[in-house]
Amino acid sequence: MKKLVEEGKIKYIGLSEASPDTIRRAHAVHPITAIQLEWSLWTRESEEEVIPTCRELGIGIVPFSPLGKGFFAVGPKVAESLTENDFRRTVPKFQGENFEHNKTAYERVKEMAEKKGCTPSQLALAWVLHQGKDVVPIPGTTKIENFNENVGGVFVSLTPQEMAELEKIASLIKGERYSEAYMKQSWKYANTPPLSSWKAS
Repeated sequence: MKKLVEEGKIKYIGLSEASPDTIRRAHAVHPITAIQLEWSLWTRESEEEVIPTCRELGIGIVPFSPLGKGFFAVGPKVAESLTENDFRRTVPKFQGENFEHNKTAYERVKEMAEKKGCTPSQLALAWVLHQGKDVVPIPGTTKIENFNENVGGVFVSLTPQEMAELEKIASLIKGERYSEAYMKQSWKYANTPPLSSWKAS
């Protein structure tokens, strides 16, 4: 990738689902511009190591699934619209007692959004946007009305007290980020093997 930059074929290099160790090793070879990771009221494990590493190195943060895989956009009824092959059916947060528990968190976000005159998705996006100027979330959508609603999240201002309240709500979320099989594809298991272990073909 560094060679491609030097040849003028690409301008920047970004990584997705990279562990702190991989980020440091890659950044030592060529400056990394951005790290894509999952970060939302729904999923906050990246705050432990990945985000501090990005900020130490001056790397931009690009959160995907900032609406909790649609949970804060649609609410609990999102589970009713999942097709048989939708991987979210395997996500522990959408299952059993976890899901029943997480409905309470959504209701609190919805109540807070109503008081502020915005939608739950706009409030959830505002929380991500308020994490810092180095954060640029990428909510996914296939409908223009949802796109327009997401853009509205930029204009939702949150006070320190409101941020603290959302922190409390986020702490209510139960369940692992992914199923055990999917977790093996996450940054926690994504360290690049050391060069000493590589074998020449």
